[in-house]
Amino acid sequence: METVMTELSTKDRKKLDKGSFAFPEQEKEPLENASHVRNAIARFNQVKDVTDDERDAAWKRIKAAAKKFDVEVSEKGWREIGK
Repeated sequence: METVMTELSTKDRKKLDKGSFAFPEQEKEPLENASHVRNAIARFNQVKDVTDDERDAAWKRIKAAAKKFDVEVSEKGWREIGK
């Protein structure tokens, strides 16, 4: 089954609460649905200028969103992505 990324317009993105993002301060990687969660995992290592603490917190938000949207996550932590 092919996954299609749900596009968020700039207008819709600005409507989102900061808590709707994996990286809320940077407003990076929205977590609004299963497609966004899968995309956030795939692009996790592409997010620049964030600390390991911010990555730890983002991973927790991604895991919570994955559970909410029934997305299987095989990695135990963000450091395993792409390995």
